[in-house]
Amino acid sequence: MKPEHSSDGSVYAKPFVKWAGGKSQLLDDFRRYYPPQLREGIIKRYIEPFAGGGAVLFDILQSYEIEEAYIFDINEDLINTYQVIRDNVNSLVNCLLELEKRYLGSDGERRRKMYYEIRDAYNSCTLKNSRPDAERAAQFIFLNRTCYNGLYRVNRKGLFNVPHGKYKNPAVCDEKNLYAVSSLLRKVHIFAGDYRESSKYIDQYSFVYFDPPYRPLNTTSSFTSYTRFDFTDDDQIQLAHFYAEMSRKGALLMLSNSDPKNENPDDNFFDELYRDFYIHRIRAKRAINSKGDGRGAISEILVTNYSILDGNGLV
Repeated sequence: MKPEHSSDGSVYAKPFVKWAGGKSQLLDDFRRYYPPQLREGIIKRYIEPFAGGGAVLFDILQSYEIEEAYIFDINEDLINTYQVIRDNVNSLVNCLLELEKRYLGSDGERRRKMYYEIRDAYNSCTLKNSRPDAERAAQFIFLNRTCYNGLYRVNRKGLFNVPHGKYKNPAVCDEKNLYAVSSLLRKVHIFAGDYRESSKYIDQYSFVYFDPPYRPLNTTSSFTSYTRFDFTDDDQIQLAHFYAEMSRKGALLMLSNSDPKNENPDDNFFDELYRDFYIHRIRAKRAINSKGDGRGAISEILVTNYSILDGNGLV
């Protein structure tokens, strides 16, 4: 695990929101599967077509000699928050400190009322132009830190619908981390859009990590929606075609997803879909689940278009 501070005393940046499927707890495993060219300093460009919480992004930017990065996500509010942190972090911190002061200074019922007032305000407005909106980014982070279980979930209309959480002392404004993230993001190009839009930036000098919405393991495991749009099996198939196309460009690729064999050993959906590449299985804990007994270790898949060697051969 990375320490909280580097040798020079600076803060290691970490995800600023809790995100279903976040990779913070898998980083030790993931580092074994990063391409050797990254460790050797050959790769200078990093790309994430599904930005999410950014755990892998922050790990790579702080561990390797990356000169520029590109991230994309279809969730416009998430991308707005990334942009605000990069370009206007002071305004964001001021907004969050005010929200934190009001919230922590209130009792239980007043906290609940404040939460739903902010949720209603957040749902009643949309991003109206391309300029980053610091107030909306503050609402986004506040709701994430004070909602039930740290979920981000929207309904079919795109409205955030997670109920209030009952945390005693939530860190609404992690000021030091926000400034650390802001510093890292200065070399990151940030786009709201579909993963396919990353294609124009991907070449043989790029390392690309794909973290799409996971294929549900069963009918009860897909309760979280990141946007009002579903990511179906047909979408998974289209993504696999895109992955193969980017591989032909010569880029180094890594993709994660759920392992259907956790539920059905005969389900070869991903094994067939990525049969021309290297499929690895790693152990992971469910980060978010509606039932406490559903948080045990399961396997997830990593797909790379390059081989990984250790002292015993192929990983």
